[in-house]
Amino acid sequence: MEKQISNFIRALRSADVRVSTGEALDAARTVAMIGYDDRGLMKDSLACVLAKSESEKLIHDRLFELYFSSTPAGSAAQSAGAENDGEPGEDPKDAAERLSQLTQQGNEQALATAIERAAEQAGLNDIRFSTQVAYFAQSMVRAMGGEQLQAQLLEALQGRTPDADAEAQRLIDVRRTLTMTARARAERAFEIFGAAETERFRDDVAATKRLLAIEASDMARMKQLVTKIARRLAVKHSRRRKRTQRGLLDVRRTMRANAGVDGVPFNVIWRQKKKDRPKIIVICDVSGSVAAYMRFLLLLLFSMKEAIPDLSAFAFSYRLKCVDDILENNPFDAAIKEILREMGLGSTSYGQAFSDFKLEHENKIDRRTTIIIMGDGRSNYGDPRLDLFRDFAGRAKRIIWLNPEGRALWGTGDSVIPRYEPFCAQMSHVATLKDLEKAVDEVLTAYS
Repeated sequence: MEKQISNFIRALRSADVRVSTGEALDAARTVAMIGYDDRGLMKDSLACVLAKSESEKLIHDRLFELYFSSTPAGSAAQSAGAENDGEPGEDPKDAAERLSQLTQQGNEQALATAIERAAEQAGLNDIRFSTQVAYFAQSMVRAMGGEQLQAQLLEALQGRTPDADAEAQRLIDVRRTLTMTARARAERAFEIFGAAETERFRDDVAATKRLLAIEASDMARMKQLVTKIARRLAVKHSRRRKRTQRGLLDVRRTMRANAGVDGVPFNVIWRQKKKDRPKIIVICDVSGSVAAYMRFLLLLLFSMKEAIPDLSAFAFSYRLKCVDDILENNPFDAAIKEILREMGLGSTSYGQAFSDFKLEHENKIDRRTTIIIMGDGRSNYGDPRLDLFRDFAGRAKRIIWLNPEGRALWGTGDSVIPRYEPFCAQMSHVATLKDLEKAVDEVLTAYS
């Protein structure tokens, strides 16, 4: 029984439900206390122990129904230790008769028990991808005596008599029933143990796919993936720093705190490094192919508003404009379309954009501001206004430049990236969602 509970917990963990070792032990104690008889009570009890949020409870309930659906709860555990009838040396006729009886009407419970036993032997819980369903189904049939059944079927096919043909058809029907039942069990195991793994694999592929190659059919998955990344980063960078009990002694504050005891140190106070709250200004070039990268950067940042409450966004191709109101008052896709419609036209000019920012928004920059610039640095041979950019760098905490163009193209043609680079704390090539995640993670780490 403990093995079945541990496998169920493994299924939960594969579906991104966080279950600690202590919670796993509590689940085992819970089942030992209430038993397997009352399935509804068992489901609710395990949900109380293992699910910590509404989303995790939904995952728990779905997996519980799948995991304990084929047989009464606990029968799988009992069958795991049962004696196996499908030994390799078994007589083909005996194996065929045994399997034939299992598939007869009224023997559904015996067939389910045999299937569970075969699943245990075949290691079905290790399934990870849908392409493995057929393999595990065949392995389960072999574990039940499928090879002996096949040998008996071949012998019947060689008989060439009406009775032999009838026997062959009967054995074909038995084999079909066993195969379909085993396949259904393998498909259910995939839903329990492999579906989440497959989704993670697809997410990994999407996260490393060039953003310019993202198609409309991929957008739903990409939005879900951005939401996951935003949640992961928000949790990572929203943890409160614990007051340390070591480090450098703060003599002045210690003496002041102990003035009431004649200056004898009683409460020791250590120096604390001040942690700035993140303040981010993102300036996006929305001309041409850069717009695709702007979409995902803004989606990621604005999905983290709880972790970055002080966030402002600006967009430009020629003239620069604050787009906070557009993003906050419209659905995201509609907001992006409006931004591209208003600012996506015109000849790109970084110099003009920086001039607009200087005149109207420079007061937003202070010592804790990180400026993120998303653009390729191609300004149509116009004045790049390095004087303004140098001034922004001097006032801000740091400037991070994210460039969708490969490094080999920096400085070619009308690219002025090498002239901006000395004033940037970091200038990175970003081509995938994974690159954007890394860049935003590094920005927020600077505030730790």
